[in-house]
Amino acid sequence: MTQIPLLVSRSLSNFLDGLIVAIPRLLSGLVFLALAYLTVRAALAVVRGSIERVYVGDRELVGDLIVTLVSVFLWFGVALTFLKVVGMGDIAASLGTAVGFIALGVSYALSEMIEDTVAGVYLLRDPDFNPGYRVEAKGVTGTVAAIELRKTRIDTDAGDRVVVANREIEPRWTYDTSAPADEGAGDQSGMDTANT
Repeated sequence: MTQIPLLVSRSLSNFLDGLIVAIPRLLSGLVFLALAYLTVRAALAVVRGSIERVYVGDRELVGDLIVTLVSVFLWFGVALTFLKVVGMGDIAASLGTAVGFIALGVSYALSEMIEDTVAGVYLLRDPDFNPGYRVEAKGVTGTVAAIELRKTRIDTDAGDRVVVANREIEPRWTYDTSAPADEGAGDQSGMDTANT
C-alpha cells in the first residue's frame, strides 16, 4: 500500500517537470504562429495582387487556383515548422512523409480531374479559343459558351448545350469555317486552324 502514494507522487512530479519544460516551447510556438500568420497573409496578398493583374476576366479561375495552391503549401509549411518549434520534430518529419504518399495516391485517384484542370488552364490562356468562337471539337460543332477549369460548354446550332471535358478538347480542335465570320468573337474568316 505504501507504493501507491509513492507512484502517484512520482507521476505528479514527472508531469510537473514535463509541464515546466513544455511551457517555454508552447510560448515559442505561439509567437511563431503569430509571426507566421502575418507573414503568410502578407505573402498571399502579394501573390493575389500579382495574379489578379495577370489573370483578368474569364481567366480569374486560373488565378484563384494558383493562389489556393500557394496558400496550401505555405500553411502546410507553417504547420510542420510549428511542430518542430514545439519539440515534435519527429512527428513533423513523419507527417511530411505521410502527406507526400497521400498526395501521390490522391493525385493518382484524381488524375483525370487534374488532367481536365491543366487542359482548362491551357484553354483559358489560348487566345485562339475564347467564348463566342465557333469551333469543332470531339465531333461537336458550335459556339463556345463558357470555358471552365474542368469543362467547356458549347452551344450547337440546334440549340443544345454540350458539355465536354477539357482533356478531350485541348489536344485537337478546329475553327468551324462553315459559319459566317461575324458569328464568332474574332475574325475567323478563311481560318481552318487546329490546336496541336
